[in-house]
Parts: sequence; C-alpha cells; structure tokens
Amino acid sequence: MTTWFYDGEPIDALSIDDRAIHYGDGLFETIAIRSGEPRLWQLHIERLRHGCERLAIAMPAEKSLRADLHRAIHESGIDADYALAKIIVTAGSGPRGYKRAKSGQSRVLTAIYDLQRPSQASYREGVVVVKCATSLGGQAALAGIKTLNRLEQVLARNEWQDPDVFDGLMCDTAGRLICGTMSNVFVVHDQSISTPDLGRCGVAGVMRRHVLDTLQSDGMSVREEDMQWQDAMSADEVFLTNSQFGVMPVRQCGEQQWSVGPVTRALMKRIANSGIAECAS
Repeated sequence: MTTWFYDGEPIDALSIDDRAIHYGDGLFETIAIRSGEPRLWQLHIERLRHGCERLAIAMPAEKSLRADLHRAIHESGIDADYALAKIIVTAGSGPRGYKRAKSGQSRVLTAIYDLQRPSQASYREGVVVVKCATSLGGQAALAGIKTLNRLEQVLARNEWQDPDVFDGLMCDTAGRLICGTMSNVFVVHDQSISTPDLGRCGVAGVMRRHVLDTLQSDGMSVREEDMQWQDAMSADEVFLTNSQFGVMPVRQCGEQQWSVGPVTRALMKRIANSGIAECAS
C-alpha cells in the first residue's frame, strides 16, 4: 500500500469534507523521480502554479512542496533511483455546495510509487496504440491544466484490456485528435513536426513542453494546430510524450503502421542528451 504524506507526516485518511472528494476540486502532478531527484521540477511547478491561478486555489510555497517531496522520498521506502511522485493540491475542506469558503486553505498530499521501466524494445521498435471511442468535451477554462477530474480518461482507458496496447488516442467531440489517455501526441509529415492544439481540452504535458522548448532551442519549429484523425494516420512518423517515459515512438494503430523514422530517432537522441535518459535506449 502506498504511503501518503500531508504536511510531511504520514496520513491514511482524508477529511470527508475535502472538496477533492465532493467535486474533484484540485490539481495534481505526476513527477519522474530519477536518482532521488524530481525531473523537470520547474516545469511541473510552472504548470501547477498556472492551474492554481486558473482554479483560484492558493498555490503552496515551492519550498514547502520540495521539502515535503524529499521527505516522502526518504520515508517511503521505495527505490528512488527510478520512481514516480504524485503531488495533489486540493481546495481543502469546506461546507456543502459549489461555493468555496472564503477562509478555505489548500491541502497538499504527496506519495511515491514504484515505477516499471518501459522495455528497450518499445523505444527501438515503437508501441501499439488504439483509437478510443470516448471523446473529450471542450472547456477552454480547464484546457491544458491537470485537474483531479479525469473521468474521460478513466472511461477511455477501460476500453481495452490488451496488455500489448500502450495507450489510447482520444479525439474531442468534433473529431479533432487531442491526446492519449496518458500522453501527448506528435506527428511528422515530410520532416515537419506538429502536435494538436490544446486550447479547448486536453492536458498540456510537462514532457510535451520540454520537447517543444528543446526543439525551439535547436531552431526547429513545431506547429500546434487543429488536427484531424486522418492527419495522424497519414503521417510519416508518430510519437508520444509523457513525463515518465520521455519520447516513445508509435508503430501501429489498428491497420495503420509506421516505422520509427529519422525525425523521431534524432529527437529521442536530443532529448536523451537533455537528461531524459530512457530515450537513449
């Protein structure tokens, strides 16, 4: 059983009046822990701060978040060489009803999880994905941030049981490709890289941001644009990004197959050199 920490102390229960339970009123970050340290910490903090501003939740002090995280790593008993941290920020406790109490305080929960490494073969040969029937509803006020409301992803992830399927790709209600249940999507056409615009829905992943920043620093542009399903199916290459696995090539979706092409290979090498060691596999 995973141990959760609140204010640096182990906790085995959450107050029944916490708004996270009643309304999903909060945010979370899943952070790669490598060699005992959180990877891409500042990007996670930036997204969490943006989410807190969007939801009008008090942003916890970064120093406290970092201290609580390191204490959880130290006391969890989990091998921190390769692990996952989850930080949940809730809107705290309050009375019944959607309106928050004026004096409401945010609550921070932290936990460390064991993490299974993706196989080297997955990075070399690519993974299999499926198209999900569950669609994402548009809500610009929540687009990009990582709220506790993940029911669309829960429904989509339970559409398949095949262990050989790595992730499912999701469209919005208008049929535009948005993201995977746990990943962001990039496609390559004629050496040009593009990724779905997330202005209406979807989570703007930290690794997605890292890839965009890395490509920009190398003088390469990536188009963030509305993308139809066929835009992915007709691509020369497709790859996924996620804070835990970095960059993962896709080799198949239904009847469509792709090779792990030169653009994806070059990007994986560049991302590996930036500190995402898994991509060097």
